[in-house]
Amino acid sequence: MTPWRTSWTAACGIALLALTACGGADAAAPAPAAVTTPASQPAAQSSQPAAADPAGAGSYVDYATYRKDPTAYADGRVVLFFHASWCPNCRLTEKNLTEDPASIPADLTVVKVDFDTETDLRAKYGITQQHTFVAVGPDGAERAKWTGTHSAAEISKRAV
Repeated sequence: MTPWRTSWTAACGIALLALTACGGADAAAPAPAAVTTPASQPAAQSSQPAAADPAGAGSYVDYATYRKDPTAYADGRVVLFFHASWCPNCRLTEKNLTEDPASIPADLTVVKVDFDTETDLRAKYGITQQHTFVAVGPDGAERAKWTGTHSAAEISKRAV
């Protein structure tokens, strides 16, 4: 292969990796429009999950809230959502969860985990890309892991 073809092939491979960086089957999904906030939620909180009451069922909470008392969520299903603010697929999923919180089944808690800062948690579950979901049991053990879902209904179907 000639040197220019080798360079061209490498450049195409790097471009392909960059285009699929948000992972999953939906990597080509368009970036979501600006997130609008439901009337019941202040605009300043639109990018953050709501802090739920410790019962946690049917909620979207941040990892700090969950970490305070993981046993409070043991009666329902818990899914860790490894989210990055720069990921279009992550933003779309978060938009769906925050704009329609009633779509989250009553027995499901989705926990937003910062992909960029929670490196120990990423290592624990073998997370290599953002927009990854991990269903965990009451003891924190992994039950299922996947990428590519964007709605509460899709997350619920995969959570065990």
